[in-house]
Amino acid sequence: MNRTTRSRLRLVSVLLAAAASAGLPAGAGVAAAADVGAPQRASVPSCTSAQVVANSARRIGGTQIGITVVNKGSKPCTLTGFPTVALAGLGSPDKNKPLNVIRQGSSAPVQLAVGGRASTQLTFTPVLGEADGYCASGATPFAAPSIVVGVAGGKQQLAPDDGGDFALCGQSIRATAFRAAGA
Repeated sequence: MNRTTRSRLRLVSVLLAAAASAGLPAGAGVAAAADVGAPQRASVPSCTSAQVVANSARRIGGTQIGITVVNKGSKPCTLTGFPTVALAGLGSPDKNKPLNVIRQGSSAPVQLAVGGRASTQLTFTPVLGEADGYCASGATPFAAPSIVVGVAGGKQQLAPDDGGDFALCGQSIRATAFRAAGA
């Protein structure tokens, strides 16, 4: 018997002994024995709309908006996916014009501690020219004083941080998945 085989047999016997001392039934296997003493990870529940608050719609250049959400709840939560986006007036967020969200990149769960932040970036086709403007595609420009961002099952209405309007061409906006953001 070579040295590697003896080492593996010794490891298996140690794991089986650990399983027996932990009260696992005979034949429970090496995998069950290996889990003895392993820390159990508690799953963090999904964020709810009552927990997360969007703080602003900050302009990034002429065609992008950064949205940051903060966990204002009393417990950590997990945020996953992409936002929904609609244009709205200054009234109710329920009276809005939904936009087609084109997802950019892949999505992964983001665990938010209390006070933790996640962000997404929205990119739109800009209106060109002055005053009424025009769309290079020939589409009719559309402007609104606020957007409604769907996050964690709720809707949050935001105005741009510079006090202007959201102006875009077409019915689509590109959005990245939520990602962890700095403090």
